[in-house]
Amino acid sequence: QVQLVESGGGLVQAGGSLRLSCAASGRTFSSYVMGWFRQAPGKEREFVATIIWNSGSTYYADSVKGRFTISRDNAKNTVYLQMNSLKSEDTAVYYCAADPRYRGSYYLTHSEGMNYWGKGTLVTVSS
Repeated sequence: QVQLVESGGGLVQAGGSLRLSCAASGRTFSSYVMGWFRQAPGKEREFVATIIWNSGSTYYADSVKGRFTISRDNAKNTVYLQMNSLKSEDTAVYYCAADPRYRGSYYLTHSEGMNYWGKGTLVTVSS
């Protein structure tokens, strides 16, 4: 079983920054892709960013390109999301996700491509 634990959420003013962390653990943790999705109140869960564990290739939603950066620390089995220039519309619960297999390019940016999920961390951006 793989466990994903997010941290780093909180309240920040518009224009500010936050860094989210997601630590992965488990008996035989091995991930092909890890990333972040978010769900705002009353909305569906949406893709934010993913990273291919071995190559470091990254993918971003258009809404966060240029403001958010995803990275990983292989030794710590941890993925990060650096969020800058935050906007009120970034307010959401942010979920860490991972999958051990390559299922096709479509699944790298869609929640149905992720087999493991964290419980989420709340990010609130005040305007």
